[in-house]
Amino acid sequence: MKLHFLMAAAVAALTAAAGAAQAADDFQPEVAGQWMLNVRVTDVDPVAGSSINTGAGVATGLKANVNSDVVPTIGVSYFFTNNIAVEVIAGTSYHTIKAEGPGTDVAVHNTWVLPPVVTLQYHFLPAGRISPYVGAGVNYMIFYGGQNKNGYAVNLPDGFGGALQAGVDFPLQGRWSANLDVKKVFFTTDASINGGAYKSSVNLDPLVISAGIGYKF
Repeated sequence: MKLHFLMAAAVAALTAAAGAAQAADDFQPEVAGQWMLNVRVTDVDPVAGSSINTGAGVATGLKANVNSDVVPTIGVSYFFTNNIAVEVIAGTSYHTIKAEGPGTDVAVHNTWVLPPVVTLQYHFLPAGRISPYVGAGVNYMIFYGGQNKNGYAVNLPDGFGGALQAGVDFPLQGRWSANLDVKKVFFTTDASINGGAYKSSVNLDPLVISAGIGYKF
């Protein structure tokens, strides 16, 4: 995880703790029928490291790696009950795909990724001043604005994946809260390079770590 992102998360947590001490009179719990908007700073860190093979399935000794990116994201939640909510998370990140191996470190493709995620959440302590939650759901990975690099032509199919989530809300003032959130998104795409001359089953599986501010309405 990047150092500057850790610092941002720590600042958010300290701000939340200070706000919690001041929020005694106007604290707003999480209740059925409520909406919540979270605006976050998010580190999207793909795992990748998948093998690149020839079209005939022979290993080349190279691996496909994907860099991380820090971006703004938005989450909108609706509480069906005091404990159960659904959240839709959206944001877009920019990534470079590289072929790496012995004597090789070359960029083959740049792409924007839009991975909307929908999770069903359980909030353990909706009336508590510190409200942890877990969630699970689905995502749809959309690649757009791609740019091929260094003579390579890369095709990345869109598709569905799964997602797990855990987080916590801290009170700030009135309807405002601070939020720390971690998601693990599971997604594999079958990349085709140079018309199928090379292929890679790229396990992106990003770890998505966020810190931000929420508002209940």
